[in-house]
Amino acid sequence: MYAFAKKLLFCLDPEVSHELSLDALGAAERLHLLKFFCQEVADHPVEVMGLRFPNPVGLAAGLDKNGDYYNALGSMGFGFVEIGTVTPKPQAGNPKPRLFRLTQERAIINRMGFNNKGIEHLVEQVKTRRFQGVLGINIGKNKDTPQEDALSDYELCMTAVYPYADYITVNISSPNTPGLRTLQFGEAFDQLLNGIKQKQEQLTLQHHRRVPIAVKIAPDMSEQELDEVADKLLEHKVDGVIATNTTIGREGVESSRYRDEAGGLSGAPVRLKSTDTIRHLALKFKGEIPIIGVGGIMDGDAALEKMTAGASLVQLYSGFIYRGPELISESVERIRSVYDVSSS
Repeated sequence: MYAFAKKLLFCLDPEVSHELSLDALGAAERLHLLKFFCQEVADHPVEVMGLRFPNPVGLAAGLDKNGDYYNALGSMGFGFVEIGTVTPKPQAGNPKPRLFRLTQERAIINRMGFNNKGIEHLVEQVKTRRFQGVLGINIGKNKDTPQEDALSDYELCMTAVYPYADYITVNISSPNTPGLRTLQFGEAFDQLLNGIKQKQEQLTLQHHRRVPIAVKIAPDMSEQELDEVADKLLEHKVDGVIATNTTIGREGVESSRYRDEAGGLSGAPVRLKSTDTIRHLALKFKGEIPIIGVGGIMDGDAALEKMTAGASLVQLYSGFIYRGPELISESVERIRSVYDVSSS
């Protein structure tokens, strides 16, 4: 069924296809029809960041930026769904076209630019939650917010989503917001983490519950840069790390007609770069910080590869676009075949 639908949708502009697919999913969920499209996903509960996940395979941020479709997406078998990236104010994102399919390479290039309806809209959506799995909310800064004021945007988003999120992801690694990735380094990174941890403690006291904070990092760092980032994450005792975001590299897509398009590359070509980052972080963290592995998971073996490298959970995005719900159950089964019950 998905193969037939994909053939039709891939004839359309990628962004139009994206919107139509989500609208159809939302309608199918409301009409209780999704069971006809999804495979049964085996239970494989894991505990990470103090949360119990029904299974270790989640949906990465970016597919449902506004929280409009997470109930439908969650009912497809994901153990957790991450929505966003959301910013304090609504923003249109970058000019179109800004989304490109590289079908031969099983990849996607996007330069969406945090297009979203703003934090107020997302909060209204999560107030009517039906999804029973773990819900993550990915937050970012508005494009027109100066770098020196970035913390205020993250604090505003944290305050708004804290009562509704199971965990919050701080996105400082998208290549599509000018200057955002500089927040991963040096004094700016130190100040940002310090402010975020202080806000987390304040909100914990206010709401009488502790919501874990994860940080999403880029795959394009040198070993020295990655070591410095890891040291700061350990120093500030973040609750989790998502490795990785899209890459600005073009290894593996050199022959594509879209190779020179600006934006972040995801899908099969980023698989090894992401896994290498996970493996490096795992050696640094020594179990102190759990890692959520994302990047290039196109089959169950790739999901298992991330876990073997040191991830406690994995997320799908481009692979889900190319493979559909089948990839969820396949990934869970492949992980279950090796791991019984893992915890972090």
